[in-house]
Amino acid sequence: MSPWLARRWYDTVFWTTYVGFGLGWSLRVSGRRNMPASGPVLVLANHQSFFDPVLVGLASRRYLSYLARKTLFKNQFLKGLIESLDAIPIDQEGLGIDGLKAVLEKLSLGKAVLVFPEGHRSPDGEMHELMAGVTLLVKKMQGLIVPVGIAGAYDSWPRRQKLPKPAPLFLRPSPGTIALSVGKPIDPASLRSLPREQMLATLHDAIRAEWDRAKALKRSKLIARPTLVSRDAESSERSAW
Repeated sequence: MSPWLARRWYDTVFWTTYVGFGLGWSLRVSGRRNMPASGPVLVLANHQSFFDPVLVGLASRRYLSYLARKTLFKNQFLKGLIESLDAIPIDQEGLGIDGLKAVLEKLSLGKAVLVFPEGHRSPDGEMHELMAGVTLLVKKMQGLIVPVGIAGAYDSWPRRQKLPKPAPLFLRPSPGTIALSVGKPIDPASLRSLPREQMLATLHDAIRAEWDRAKALKRSKLIARPTLVSRDAESSERSAW
């Protein structure tokens, strides 16, 4: 697929899914402008559900590359879809050697690459420890790091649930309402001198801070919809979209 056609296809998928998540899960996003418009970017997000790669793509003003297990490429439909969206095939979920090399290669081309440093979807909706492999990325990469927090995706589609449960825009808000927060870029040079555990803790705190902001954004949606508000407050809420 030519680069021009690939971008048009990405745009088509973006707007289709943006409308779908807006109507089906009352999607809200803050901090989109924090994503650098150009240059290599390592995007780090918490991992709650199968929705997450799509959700982070919707929160970004950049075309994203992301990691995908090679087993997903066995399905011909999925293979064509994820290849068309610039997925990076890896042998295992997480950051093995092949994943590290693939991410660094994409970053060297000036792309924005999404990585879930926990290495797996959360089993309980909480954030867990980051894989040590992310510190190797920080030490070797060029570009910036952008933390992203996802809230509500676990409530909508936890690991133990076969199908997602919608939280429609025009119905009473539910825990499955989804929100994302994109944080300000971090210069990896500020982290490279830190001991490994301290670097992991710093990155974890940065992602968790955005997760907390996403939860607050989601809660504002949950609180605002069922209550009666003044005309001025209603106008202010609409402007936040």
